[in-house]
Amino acid sequence: MQMTYAPRRLTGIDAARGVALFGMMSTHVLPLYAPGTVEATWTALLFSGRASGLFAVVAGIGLALLTGGSSPHRDRTLSADRTGIVVRALVIALIGLVLGGLETSIAIILVHYAVLFLVALPFTGLRLRSLAVWAAGWVLVAPVVAHLVRPVVMETLDQPVLGQNPVFEHFLVPQTLAADLLVTGYYPVLQWLGFILVGMVIGRLDLSRPGVHLMLLCAGVLAAAGAKLVSAQLLGPGGGLAALLATPEARLYPLEAMLDVGVTGLDRSGSWWWLAVSAPHSGTSLDLIHVAGSAAAVVAVCLLLTHWLPQALLPLSAPGAMTLTLYSLHVCVMSWADQLEPLPDPTGLFWLQVVVAVAVGVLFRRLGSRGPLELLTSGAANAARQGRVDAGR
Repeated sequence: MQMTYAPRRLTGIDAARGVALFGMMSTHVLPLYAPGTVEATWTALLFSGRASGLFAVVAGIGLALLTGGSSPHRDRTLSADRTGIVVRALVIALIGLVLGGLETSIAIILVHYAVLFLVALPFTGLRLRSLAVWAAGWVLVAPVVAHLVRPVVMETLDQPVLGQNPVFEHFLVPQTLAADLLVTGYYPVLQWLGFILVGMVIGRLDLSRPGVHLMLLCAGVLAAAGAKLVSAQLLGPGGGLAALLATPEARLYPLEAMLDVGVTGLDRSGSWWWLAVSAPHSGTSLDLIHVAGSAAAVVAVCLLLTHWLPQALLPLSAPGAMTLTLYSLHVCVMSWADQLEPLPDPTGLFWLQVVVAVAVGVLFRRLGSRGPLELLTSGAANAARQGRVDAGR
């Protein structure tokens, strides 16, 4: 998703988006468990949950910048902004639905990403303080609501989970599609809206000032580390881990190892102690705070490094400026690679895609052009926005 704002700010935000892109690619290609063991690899420890969360936080920053940055738009201008966001979300959702038809093991984020844009619309006119209150409240309350609602959904619907990426045919089972997108899926919108709101808070700051970057870095590190420390205390001395190891899920899966890699797919309705974990994709408050804090720190570092040297992170910012195109290409490549016999070497496949992504990103940057899917989405969104402006006049 591309925005229009100050060049230096664009470079830093694009660099953070590039980090998210390559982090997500690494979790799709490289093993998350060491071969023959249940020990998490460095890829899992660094990027599992954090890369996709960073992607969502940066999306929230983009929404805030698009709607006025530190001075939110009002009235007709805001209405036109929202029209453009709706069209952008619809185009991204269509791309996600097309990619969902490919044979791939990747949990494609685009449809959920588009729904997050739509759900965030009521917040786009809020100022910094109001947004901060909403973000904090959402991060703390939404996981508790999800913990209560998820078992009800699972018991009520005959098919509560899609079991695959959303595709056009799933509109024939709207209850299941809605449940998967909002509560039971890989990127549940109910909790993930917290990432968008945190990103919007960051986007309402004056991101042209290095002092703000340093403040953001400190706050992010403290939040990320604090969430992990609180979780460790609750699970260790607090007795939470022992209680979870007594659940049926712990008898079926290597729970302690999964707390480092991700707990997606586990039935987490049997104990309130599940809310004490900070595992990737657990959707708890501690997970959201840790991932959002990590994302804030990454954004701050990228902004600091590019404040005086806008091209310092070119290998990240160039592909980061066209992530929709490169992410979609990556999904297509992985769908093709998964069908090869024998399977290609994961390390070689990953670095080949990184090199190609950097080369393509730098080429488009030198040509002064956006990626083809970025041109499609921004063109449609800008046309819709301008149409709304003209209608208002």
